Amino acid sequence: MTELLEERPSPSVALLRLNRPQARNALTMALRRQLAERFSALSAEDEVRVIILTGNGEAFAAGADLKEMAEAGAIEILLRQTHLLWRAIAQCKKPVIAAVNGAALGGGCELAMHADIIIAGQSAQFGQPEVRVGIMPGAGGTQRLVRAVGKFKAMKLLLTGKPIKAAEAEAMGLVSELVPDEELLPTALKMAEHIAALPPLAIAEIKEVVLAGMDAPLDTALALERKSFQLLFASADQKEGMKAFLEKRPPHFEGK
Repeated sequence: MTELLEERPSPSVALLRLNRPQARNALTMALRRQLAERFSALSAEDEVRVIILTGNGEAFAAGADLKEMAEAGAIEILLRQTHLLWRAIAQCKKPVIAAVNGAALGGGCELAMHADIIIAGQSAQFGQPEVRVGIMPGAGGTQRLVRAVGKFKAMKLLLTGKPIKAAEAEAMGLVSELVPDEELLPTALKMAEHIAALPPLAIAEIKEVVLAGMDAPLDTALALERKSFQLLFASADQKEGMKAFLEKRPPHFEGK
């Protein structure tokens, strides 16, 4: 059975669906490699403008597959170099929407946090339960979570290992939008189509500047923003967008 399914709801939107329902989409090394490969390929594909990542069945992803980790030693874990697989997702140039259904726990929560936008169904759960099996998050859970929700909310999740419901995740800033379960994928698709219709150069610059500036001093981050803002005035899309606005007609963006 293919563990990662790829669909094209439209030419400009790619949908990746984790497909290990018998294991609640637990992340094996093979599945992580497939994710890294597909994100790298889609990042370089001009026609694709937005990527949606979702699960199936009752889970988005319930964490790492502990069967692959329980008897592993420190050197074996080191040599797996899993940070390079995660990096392929983190460095994806295209906007990524995580449509979270069911459990997003451990590595699954970390996977969702690699996205740019998280849309959650009402039955979704988020958590970092690694401490309950004697370890700690190893794919950004202690770092991305703190940056997303602040120290005190993050510490509650990290130190107790207890999951939270989607409504609480939204309230603390971990979720962009909360929707009924049956509206999850339609909402993600609608948002993806909306973003895909916008000028791709501007979208790419926004994503790059936000991510590069998050941990930079404010003056440095503002300088990055100014340079990208100025650069976009060399694009045909800027000329088309402003001309269309003034002429009161829909714009047509080509990514040039």
